[in-house]
Amino acid sequence: MLFIFPGAALLFLLAGCGKAPPKTDAQLGLNAQQASGRGVFQTDCASCHHAYSSAGSMGPSLKGLFRKRYLPSGLPANNRFVEQTIVVGRGMMPPAGGGLSEQQLADLVAYLHTL
Repeated sequence: MLFIFPGAALLFLLAGCGKAPPKTDAQLGLNAQQASGRGVFQTDCASCHHAYSSAGSMGPSLKGLFRKRYLPSGLPANNRFVEQTIVVGRGMMPPAGGGLSEQQLADLVAYLHTL
């Protein structure tokens, strides 16, 4: 029985928390604009939204955002309403418009299309 416990402990340590390391931009197949948008997402959005998990955080998951017909707000899931939500906010989401340049916003939306 002493041999089973150390083996189980070793497996636990090797497995870590069960969380895989994040994939690189190249592994995700992101182009330069999408990779830039991923950086914006990590800085400004990831604290409230998950990108690759359907689990929510403080805000809804954004996995498959543009593959859905509607946003969580009920608005159509298209560039216009996603950009509007980012810029002016909606519900509990604060506006981010003043903090993002037009290029950063375009890059972020390009990245959101990859989720």
